[in-house]
Amino acid sequence: MNTNNLIQCLFYLLAMLAVTKPLGWYIAKVYEGEAPWLGRVFGGFEKFLYRICGVDSKEEMNWKIYAKAVMVFSTVSVLALYFLQRIQNLLPLNPTAMTPVAPDLAWNTAMSFTTNTDWQSYGGETTMSYLTQMCGMVVQNFASAAVGMAVMVALIRGMRAVKGKTIGNFWVDLCRGVLYILLPISVILAVVFVSQGIPQTFKTSQTVTLVQPTKDSNGKMVTEQVIATGPVASQLSIKQIGTNGGGYFNVNSAHPYENPSPLTMFLELFWVLAIPSALCYTFGKMLGDTRQGWVLWAAMTLIFIPCVWLAVHSEQAGNPAFTNMGVDQTYSATQSGGNMEGKDVRAGIATSAFWGTAVTATSNGSVVSMHDSYTPLGGLVPLVLIKLGEVIYGGVGCGIYGVMVFVIIAVFMAGLMVGRTPEYMGKKIEAYEVKMASVAALIPSFFILFGTAISLLVKPGLAGLANSGAHGLSEALYAFASAGGNNGSAFAGLTASTPFWDTMMGLTIFAGRFWVIIPVLAIAGSLAQKKVHPASPGTLPTHTPLFVVFLACTIVIVGALTFFPAWSLGPVVEHFLMIGA
Repeated sequence: MNTNNLIQCLFYLLAMLAVTKPLGWYIAKVYEGEAPWLGRVFGGFEKFLYRICGVDSKEEMNWKIYAKAVMVFSTVSVLALYFLQRIQNLLPLNPTAMTPVAPDLAWNTAMSFTTNTDWQSYGGETTMSYLTQMCGMVVQNFASAAVGMAVMVALIRGMRAVKGKTIGNFWVDLCRGVLYILLPISVILAVVFVSQGIPQTFKTSQTVTLVQPTKDSNGKMVTEQVIATGPVASQLSIKQIGTNGGGYFNVNSAHPYENPSPLTMFLELFWVLAIPSALCYTFGKMLGDTRQGWVLWAAMTLIFIPCVWLAVHSEQAGNPAFTNMGVDQTYSATQSGGNMEGKDVRAGIATSAFWGTAVTATSNGSVVSMHDSYTPLGGLVPLVLIKLGEVIYGGVGCGIYGVMVFVIIAVFMAGLMVGRTPEYMGKKIEAYEVKMASVAALIPSFFILFGTAISLLVKPGLAGLANSGAHGLSEALYAFASAGGNNGSAFAGLTASTPFWDTMMGLTIFAGRFWVIIPVLAIAGSLAQKKVHPASPGTLPTHTPLFVVFLACTIVIVGALTFFPAWSLGPVVEHFLMIGA
């Protein structure tokens, strides 16, 4: 890693660290019902929403009612988005006359955006109307992110309750997440994006004259180009803030209308990391012990930094095949060098690789470079981060409740080592919590590996792969990992817009979201009913550097034991083939 790469990566990490405490403090205040500053502005409107929706904001829910509310809301969201796509040709704000979306693609997209996955088997500018983009994708970007934060807050309440039965009110948590956190930041960021040249318009696509005419594949001279526009800025802001990642355009943040300047490059990547990082502090603040939050942040960062280094180093080292072709991959003052295939020259190696690492660590899924074109080890990094469970730093909310699954497993293993009943925050971790944590860790992994295996055995699955051999395996493995991890990014070589891939991916997306949420809420309900035991000399301290390392090792080992054989047959084999070993 050269000096330029090091400076860029450090800049992003320091910016993320700087915002962690103040933003985390603000989010904690919001969910405690205080909502500083904006509470005076939107407090009346919040109460009005509860009144017209028939919600009693003071009513508390047990974990089963809370889970039922999550499932009902998500089911209604899936159905609404599905039918919106199916009838978009009959609705307004469709200046380019988009036709109805096919049933299998509409199902996949509805499930994807409702679960904060934002996997896209389509090109946004060629498939969805303005109304579908705004009232479908953008609305679900807000809603799915708010659901993730609501489940996180419910878990925190369960951990801090003493012999209680309730963990909060889902509808209140959902409303506060949107009204006081996601919406204000998104509006401000969208205005900044518009100032940088990102479109926000209802005008139809624009036809422009080419500065330099060219010929198409048939030898015909092309003098004009149709450029898609639309309400881009409003979707772009929330897709990054809410760790959604679904792009307005097919190439996502690699498109100059989604990412036109160095400032937009920085802001988009910064906000991918900002809220997930800040929620670590929120976690500790709401528990009354900020050290616990910093432990989670430190364990995540302990894994994240080596991943960034490996991705940047691998891409900067370049591809031996290019060297044999006489391509100069040397870093200099005039070029970034390294493996620039599939990368925007404006971003270069460092930002491209850091972006690819950050968005797969946070379940964002937006891309500024094509992961399919990375070197094998460079492509292994996003694959590993997704398969570790999207907990480094994870999506908004789901990163925290996801890592708590590993905390329970880590505390349980530590208890076995010293022969004591495991405890966390003074509450005993018993068989029920360990079983639920195991379900949350194993069910999505099963669907990832099962889906990959099926796709490599049947003709409809193989037909979607652009490559054979180790790289073809990596494409299929990455796709199902992205679905099961609710990430949304993809190896660009896969053609997933077929009934087989749409259906299988939709089922995997469902398992990756709700087979984690429901066990986590069950854990919250169980912990809420337990009393707090005072610490004793034999209690494992969970706020020390030792526990940071132990937690990080637990995350890596569980992920490695589950997926290492698959990684070995894909990216690892491909790396040895690339270097001729």
